[in-house]
Amino acid sequence: MLRRWTLAGAVLLAGAALGVATGSVTVVVVFAALAALGSPLIFPRPVTQAQIQRRGAEDGRAVIYWRPGCPFCVRLRATLGPAGSRADWVDIWRDPEAAAAVRAVADGNETVPTVILAGVPHVNPDPLWLRKQLLAR
Repeated sequence: MLRRWTLAGAVLLAGAALGVATGSVTVVVVFAALAALGSPLIFPRPVTQAQIQRRGAEDGRAVIYWRPGCPFCVRLRATLGPAGSRADWVDIWRDPEAAAAVRAVADGNETVPTVILAGVPHVNPDPLWLRKQLLAR
């Protein structure tokens, strides 16, 4: 659980130290914003691989595998905006089964974001393309 917050905590501490050293509140605010972007806070509540398997593919929801601190995941989440709520988000650091599912489609690597859309895996898809796909559903 702690490793999910490691990057955000490190950025926040660095910003606080730099802010104190320079006497700048702006630096602290900027680093706090960066820490929030790198944290799990901007992502929807994660579901587990077991929940997705129980529900089955018949509901047609996209599944997005991600992990905290991943800049590509942050970029995807920011680009999707409200359309991101049309997908299930699975944190591979919280769910070993999900990490195994990603390795199965990403040549043994835990490459995120990995998206399963209509049963087809897409490793690190173009965020704008995915947004169009989600909005069309």
